[in-house]
Amino acid sequence: MKLPIVAYGDPVLRKKGTDIEKDELDLKKLVDDMYETMYAAHGVGLAGPQVGLSKRIFVIDATPFDDDEPELKDFKKAFINAQILEETGEEWPFNEGCLSIPDIREDVYRNKNILIKYFDEDWNEHTEKYSGMAARIIQHEYDHIEGKLFTDKLSPLRKRLIEKRLNDISRGMVKVDYKMKFPAVKKGR
Repeated sequence: MKLPIVAYGDPVLRKKGTDIEKDELDLKKLVDDMYETMYAAHGVGLAGPQVGLSKRIFVIDATPFDDDEPELKDFKKAFINAQILEETGEEWPFNEGCLSIPDIREDVYRNKNILIKYFDEDWNEHTEKYSGMAARIIQHEYDHIEGKLFTDKLSPLRKRLIEKRLNDISRGMVKVDYKMKFPAVKKGR
């Protein structure tokens, strides 16, 4: 089932997600719904807060980047109760976007390597190292479960330059081809 994606300005995007207890949710269904929602919006990652769920869960599919990094072919994973243990390596820029912040893309600097501990949807625990684009996508989605957005990493000047566009997004003044929930749009109008 496709879920509505929460737009910039909704308080759920600023809350730190809480851990998921084993058997608390139908994880298989939630993960499937999140993938379906992400693919319908042409994304490579989606976190719980982006679908209104203040929980520590995100899904990624980095396959679109396999031309540049062949190891990303079929790189599709769900991360539950993730904890980044280490971020290392030189920071590098990439022009990032976000399904909750449509039509805005900015260069964001992130560390090249991460070490992360998480559970998969079958409740198996993993501790793994990632680098390059996989690490970047994970860090972006991880920020969501920490209540952070990629725009937080921009300089004060860049933030001021896009402020009106961000406010327009929260008021629903943006065209998207996927279902969204806008915080500043009054119901019944």
